[in-house]
Order: sequence, then structure tokens, then C-alpha cells
Amino acid sequence: MRTVSPTDYHEITGVSDPQLSPNGDRVAFVRTVPEDDETLEATIYVVPLGGDEPTQFTVSEGVDSQPRWSPDGSHLAFVSTRGADDDRPQLWVLPTDGGEARQVTSVVGGVSGLEWSPDGSTLLFTQSSTPDDREEGRDMAVESDYEPETPDPRVIDRMIYRAAQRYTDGRRSHVYTLDVETALEQAVVTEGDNDALTRLTDGDEDFVGATWGDGETIYYARKLGEDPDDSIESEILAHDLDTGDVESVTETVGWITSLEATEDGRVAYPRTPRERFTLRQTNLEVYDRTTGAAVTVTDSIDRTVTGRFEWSPDDSTLYFLTPDEGSVVCWSVAGDGSEPPTKVYGEDVTVEDISVGENAVAYVQSEWDHPGDVFVSTRGGNEATRLTRVNADYLENRAVSQPEELRYESKQGPVQGWVLTPPDFAEDESYPLVVEIHGGPHGQWTQSGTMWHEFQSLAAAGYVVFWSNPRGSIGYGEDHAAAIERDWGAVTLTDILAGVDLVCAREYVDTDEQYVTGGSFGGFMTAWTVGQTDRFRAAVSQRGVYDFTSFYGSTDAFKLVEGDYGVTPWEDPEYLWEQSPVAHVPDVETPTLVLHSDEDYRTPANTAELFYLGLKKHGVDTRMVRYPREGHELSRSGEPGHVVDRLERMQRWFDGYSEYSEAPPALERGPNEGLSSADDGDDDSSSQAENDGSSAEDES
Repeated sequence: MRTVSPTDYHEITGVSDPQLSPNGDRVAFVRTVPEDDETLEATIYVVPLGGDEPTQFTVSEGVDSQPRWSPDGSHLAFVSTRGADDDRPQLWVLPTDGGEARQVTSVVGGVSGLEWSPDGSTLLFTQSSTPDDREEGRDMAVESDYEPETPDPRVIDRMIYRAAQRYTDGRRSHVYTLDVETALEQAVVTEGDNDALTRLTDGDEDFVGATWGDGETIYYARKLGEDPDDSIESEILAHDLDTGDVESVTETVGWITSLEATEDGRVAYPRTPRERFTLRQTNLEVYDRTTGAAVTVTDSIDRTVTGRFEWSPDDSTLYFLTPDEGSVVCWSVAGDGSEPPTKVYGEDVTVEDISVGENAVAYVQSEWDHPGDVFVSTRGGNEATRLTRVNADYLENRAVSQPEELRYESKQGPVQGWVLTPPDFAEDESYPLVVEIHGGPHGQWTQSGTMWHEFQSLAAAGYVVFWSNPRGSIGYGEDHAAAIERDWGAVTLTDILAGVDLVCAREYVDTDEQYVTGGSFGGFMTAWTVGQTDRFRAAVSQRGVYDFTSFYGSTDAFKLVEGDYGVTPWEDPEYLWEQSPVAHVPDVETPTLVLHSDEDYRTPANTAELFYLGLKKHGVDTRMVRYPREGHELSRSGEPGHVVDRLERMQRWFDGYSEYSEAPPALERGPNEGLSSADDGDDDSSSQAENDGSSAEDES
């Protein structure tokens, strides 16, 4: 059988956002495949619960997302970039009994957060626009080829002025409704007034989490405080569509991305304790507008609520997801908090994107032997059924290794980890070891999920792979997650190395052949690790945080420093410096490859540049590889060619220092030599760059 390789990414299909139809007989979902090296194609498919194969529901053009059934099931609304010159996602509506999809918006800010009204007459969504866009009506109608001007110069007044992969440039998120009947009767409006579209909010602030209550009430949230960008407090508002009145319902603390409301006036929202909030569990709270009382319905479980949460169709029960000891599981809880939460489903699997129906729950599930499919179970979690096998043809002739779970003791307490051996593993042979470190810092790894392809391809390349959930990880209770307060590096490394020592005690692991890598917080930890120990022969540090002061001043996530470390750079600069990997560069001897994205505004490249320069100044074997057009999500949703390139460069870097490979070190080879990106022939530009004393990889 063939083994998993980095280039297999082009053959792997992803599934997401399952949506049960109103009568519960089928599930719509998004199917995503790489189209070429630069683009992904995402299409809506529908699969019946009766066991038939999925059928394609939308044409293969652009990126489709957010499939949403109308309450009577007669239409499917979705968002798509098809026909858009600049990939602005627009709203489309498709009759489910046959017929063509109709585009019903052409707006400057794109469409997100799509939701039908209870009676099916109106669609709710948000878009981001500038004051000029709203004044000129471009948030209502704009030509498809309209291109906003990039500010020159760019004038910045906000504290948070960029996020994800772009600058905000004055854009704010606002809430809109679309009258579906009117929109379908008229041609798509690209200029002038749009009679179907209404903007509900305005002003220099962001409105998020928009959701329907009853048919005349919409709820959404906005930040509070003298400077909302510097606030963790939000106000939840109720907008009466009949009168236009907006009422303040309640306030909450933490990151608000979604709300869920009932027709009788109850609103569910996340709440995180204010003190040390980045170290605390996020709960679900329900506020009842009739009684004026709020109840924290998840208070009895020591787990943090992540991802989507959703009311059952009868508005009696909330369903939600939490990390849970190396799994991501689905829970249910009575909306009035009268009973503690019950774990519905998710042992030794990763559950994502739930959709709750009258009698069933649909979700995406990944396991050790597949990267993800659509499943459905009863509301109580019994009789789970796998509805799709989107990668069956790919997996049919691939050798996939099964991880081994480890429960081990660090001097700080118990830790969970996993070991993955090569597909042709033999006990009497020896293998090099790669240690993988997760991001977050308050993240959690499982034996499946988004890392399936990376772990399997490293194992197929002949490496034993070890990963774990050290202190700081979520899924093991608040004390476990908060244990890295004011000390990301030493506390985490203690737990990781305890697991590495345990794995290295196995005869088949060559203790002279240890390698380490990780991304985001894992990049921080990779850099921290090579500054504390020389046990690793080579390292690959990806999209990391390397200097807290520079990070604090350039990220949209500066609250993470304030919450986890309790200081700002002005209050204790020496302490933050000592906690930064760059402070320990003089102690690094490990050859270290630095990977970063040019448009990463979560962990901006300036700290990677400082780390890379320090390694060069101290004579460490190093190279920086920069990915244009990419942000912090490169490894998960970047251009397919870049996703493959990242994995290949990681393996090539390790192979170059391994006695188990005949490959010379990457620094002794051409910039693209041995990579699939060089398969089309010699890279003259890269060779010339090396002759000039640099490489194409190093260019920023």
C-alpha cells in the first residue's frame, strides 16, 4: 500500500458545516477540495439519512459556504464567491425542489453570519463596511468588479487595526436583513437602492453574533468601554423590527462570536470570569428577558465551551462542544439549568460543527483513521451513523498508522499524549523521533482533527511522532489550563520532556535522533525549547511568538499577554524579555528552520525576524521561509501549494540532519531542491538569489 505524503493534500477532501433539513431527512454540508496550487473549491452537497450517496447541490465554481435551510425546507440559502472578481462572498438562494440558484446580494463587504427568520421570510447577515461605503450605498449595492482603493497613506486611529490577514481600514461589522420574496422577484441590484435590503445598525463600532429570537426580534452584541478595542466586556442588545427600538438586555465578559436566542426571549451567550480571563473556563449563560434572571448552565462541568452552540428546535435544550481529555465532545443541557449537562457524544473522536434537529444531531467527526466525515446520531447520542466517506477512494490504498495513547506522570502531575509509529514499523528496528507541540497556548490536540495529514505524513517518512497536552492545554479542567500563568515556557517544557523521556525509553526510538516542531504557541515553545536544551538535532519553528514586547505591540491578541502574564511591557519589561525565546538565542545550538506568513496578523512576522536574525548572528544553522498571501491559518486553510510546501520543507530540514536519510542539509541544497515545487524544472530565480548571497525563501 502507498503511504501518506505531503503532496496527498491535493487528494484529501474536507467536510464542514453540516445542516439538518427541517424534516430531518437529509444533511447539507460543505465539501472542500484543492483545485490547484493556489485555490480551494468548496461546494454544497446533500446526503440523505437513509444511506444513499451524497449529491452535489451547487455548481463547482468558487467557494460556497454557510448552507442554511429555510424553515419549511423549500429553499437553501448559502454564501458564495462565484462570479466575484475580488472573492467577496455574496448571498445566494436555491430552490430545493429543482431550479437554479439566484444571487440576491451584491454588497461591498461580503456576507457572513447567515440565518433565516422563524417564518422563512427574511434572511439575517452581517457585513463589514466603511463609513464612506454606507454613505454612498455600497453596502446595499455595488458592481461585482468594484475594487476599493487601498489607503495611501494608511491612517490608523484604532487600537486593533488589523486581524486575520488584512487591515480593517475603517471597516466595521454591521447587521442587515434581506426580504427574500422581494429579492427573488428583482434582479440582483448592483447600483442604486435595494428594496429588499435593510441595515439595522450603524456607527463606528462592530456588531457581532446577530441571531433571531422571535420573528420580530434580533439580538446582537457590541463591545463596551471607553475604547472597545481594549475591552473584554460586551453588551447584548435586542432590536425590535416593528418599532426600531433597541434595548440593552444584559452584559457579559470574554470573546463573543455568537449568540443563540429562543422565541420566548431567552438568550444564550458565552461568559468568562473577568479576573485572569484568558486562563479561565468559558461557560454558557442563559438570560431570560421575562424573569430578568441569568443562569450559568455549564457551571457544574470543569470544561470550557468552544465552537458552535445551538438550541434544540423546541427551545428546551442547548447543545454545545467542549474539549475533553484529547477528544472534542458534544453535550446537552436544559436551557433553564435545572439539570447538569449530559455528555451526548464524542469518545476518542473530534466532533465539530453540530446541527440540532427534532430527533437527531448532525456533526462532522474525525478519527485516527480518517480526517473527517458527516455523522448523525439521536439527540441522546445513541445509534450514531456515518453518512459520508468522502475520502474512501484515497484511503483505500493508503497505509494509515493508529496512534497509541499515553497517560504519563510529569513532576507537575498527569499528562495525556500519543505516539504514532511508521506504517512499516518493526519493534527490532530504530527510528528518529519528532516531537510536535500544539498552539494556543490554551489549545488541545487529539488523535485526529486538523493535524491528521501532518502527523501521518511524518510517520510515513520514517519518524516516530509524539504529541501531548501539557499544562496550559484545555480539556482537563481550569487548573490544568491555568498552570502556565506567568510562565509559558518552563511549565510546558517540563510536561513535554517528561513524555519525550518516556517515549525515548523505548528501544525502537533512537535517542540521538530527536527533532521538534510546532506552530503559533507551538512555535514559541519550539524556540523556547532549543534555548533551554540541545537534545534535539534540528527544529522547525512555525508562526511563533518570539518576543513578548514586539508581539504585544503588533498583534490583535495583546490581551493574551495581559491575561496570562498579568503585565504590559511598560510595567515589567525585563520580566517579559526573560520569558521570550529571543532572550535565550545565545544558548541555541540546534539548527532551526523558521517558517512564517507575510500576512500573519495574529503572530506578526516582526518577532520571527528578530529570532531569525539572532540565530544568524550567533552562527546557528537557520533559514527563514516566508509565505506571501498567507496569514495565521496557513497550515489549515492556506493555498494548497503552500500547505504542501510547508510540510515538505519541515521533512527536508529534519532529513538533512538525520543519519536515517541520505539527503544533505537543506542549507547545502538549492532553495527548492527536492521539493514538489521544483518538479517543473530548475528555479533560475531562486538560484540567482542564492548567488547574490540570499535565497528566494528568505525574501520578505
